[in-house]
Amino acid sequence: MTLTKEVSNVKEQGKKAKKAAKTLCLLTTDEKNRALLTLAQHLEENYEKILEANERDLQKGRKQNFEEAFMDRLALSKERVHEFAEGLRNVAKLNDPVGEELSSWTLDNGLGVKTVRVPLGVIGMIYEARPNVTVDATGLALKSGNAIILKGGSSALHSNGAIVDVIHEALDQTKIPRDAVQFISTANREATSELFTMKDEIDVLIPRGGASLINTVVNNASVPVLETGVGNCHLYVDRDAEVEKALNIIINAKTDRPAVCNAAETLILHEEWLQNYQKELKKALSDAGITVHGDDKALAVFNDGYKAEEKDWKEEYLSLDLAIKVVSNIDEAIEHIEKYGTKHSEAIITENAEAANKFTTLVDAAALYHNASTRFTDGGALGFGAEIGISTQKLHARGPMGLPALTTVKYVMNGTGQIR
Repeated sequence: MTLTKEVSNVKEQGKKAKKAAKTLCLLTTDEKNRALLTLAQHLEENYEKILEANERDLQKGRKQNFEEAFMDRLALSKERVHEFAEGLRNVAKLNDPVGEELSSWTLDNGLGVKTVRVPLGVIGMIYEARPNVTVDATGLALKSGNAIILKGGSSALHSNGAIVDVIHEALDQTKIPRDAVQFISTANREATSELFTMKDEIDVLIPRGGASLINTVVNNASVPVLETGVGNCHLYVDRDAEVEKALNIIINAKTDRPAVCNAAETLILHEEWLQNYQKELKKALSDAGITVHGDDKALAVFNDGYKAEEKDWKEEYLSLDLAIKVVSNIDEAIEHIEKYGTKHSEAIITENAEAANKFTTLVDAAALYHNASTRFTDGGALGFGAEIGISTQKLHARGPMGLPALTTVKYVMNGTGQIR
């Protein structure tokens, strides 16, 4: 079969990344950290170039009537460029996992055995509208000794291209070769699909975006996939929840940044708590501009809301819409989350320690919260500097993926001539 030019280019980029990974794994922590600081400085110095490219993407989005949540994820500003530059500086401050000795022992024959962390090699990153992912993924990959191939969505093509141009210019002043960061600039689907099968060049694929993107990669890739998940996140307000605490958490989890994956989408209320505090909750949601989609018991209180349909329990709204389910006990709440949750982030608000323990033990999710907002499921918020994605699977890595998630292990044996 004759390969198209775009597919051939992707294959060539994969080979370059694999070669660059060999150089990366030999660099010292100090050399990698200095490179990240150089990247951060160049991004801030060239923010106007990046914003100019971003405006071209925004103009295209307006013409195509992209949703408000999508446009929010796409939009950059001087402040946002500064934020992801600061993210690189934070990653530079973190401990380098490469070379860390995880365990060691000596066999009866004197053979020494140890396990050490090593880079995965080459990471293929497939993502959608958020240009900050270009920087976050690059910083984490380079710090952990990995080369990276970036395939952002076509909606952010100009933004991502400008960011990678700045990154390449900065890398030329460091010990890291520019080939360690590859950017696929075509929107050709055949070229993108080629990434799914490049087992000789890519060690792991990480999809980050909506359910459609993630499912496409998971279902079609022969390269190992680190699966990230969408966030249909739930807040369960137990009978013994303290009202002011509960209201503050609900409003923060729903409204702080509605368009992100760790925002709350469904509120589950114990019927006794709702009966006691319906006025306070109704006022808080109304003041925050939240639109309610509720079951029959919820609509008896929120009479200006909409009747929840099956799709509302499954929906990742990414807006100020909120599904509300009323239950008679914690078991019903857990059952609802088990049926509709995406194993991302789930929270219980209660002063009852036994209920909190039951919830955090039985609910299957990457991140569980007791009396706190789901908005903390984030690499930066949890002290990782940044994240390459939030894994909702159970093998290798789970939850916000920072530096250790981008490594694997080697067994290294030291002997004095032992034979078997």
